[in-house]
Amino acid sequence: MAQAMRSPQTPQISLLSTDGKPHPLQDALMAVTLVLGAVAFVTAFFHNLHLISSWAGLIGILTGAYGQFVSVTTRERFALILGLGASAIGFYLGMFHGGLFGG
Repeated sequence: MAQAMRSPQTPQISLLSTDGKPHPLQDALMAVTLVLGAVAFVTAFFHNLHLISSWAGLIGILTGAYGQFVSVTTRERFALILGLGASAIGFYLGMFHGGLFGG
């Protein structure tokens, strides 16, 4: 019961359960996946930009998958899933519009 008697100095309440430690690799993978997902998603709606959307989507899927593999906190996983979803939509629409090599 020693834990119950400890006075709370600064409560570490977080909805995303961060552990308070720096994670530079995971944060970089998260940022890259989000940017590539946004690029792939936006360019997927333009038929003539299928090369950008398909390649950005494919690279975003790969970086997001590796980021999920090494992620530590819920915040990282949540952002990676958003980036992965946008990358996948951009990739699939880019493949539908002409593919990776302009077919």
